[in-house]
Parts: sequence; structure tokens; C-alpha cells
Amino acid sequence: MPDPSNLRDSTQIVLPSAALEGLRADIESEFVVSVLEDDGVVRIIGSPVVIKNLSEYLARQGVNVP
Repeated sequence: MPDPSNLRDSTQIVLPSAALEGLRADIESEFVVSVLEDDGVVRIIGSPVVIKNLSEYLARQGVNVP
């Protein structure tokens, strides 16, 4: 049985809201994801393939993705 935390890590990125400053519109237009914001934290949810591609994109933009 897969570990739920591993599945969650492969389907979401959690960052401080400030990390996406100026990038959110590009992310929502280029990637098929849901972007949820609450209390200064942004949760980006998508398929594992999309999340991997988005992580690479964010890294190229200088965003540290945990």
C-alpha cells in the first residue's frame, strides 16, 4: 500500500504566497493545476507529471521548491 504522504508530495507544491509573486497568472495559464491560497500559503495541486514540470519551471524562475 502506498504511503499517502508520498502521493501527496507528488501531486502538490506548497509555498509561501510571496514565492509566486508575479508568476501565478503564468502558472495558471501554462499548467493544468488548481492554485489554492490560505493564510499566506499557496497550495498548487495537479497530476504528478504536471507537478514535476511545474517544479522544474519554478526552479528556472528562481523559486526554491522544497
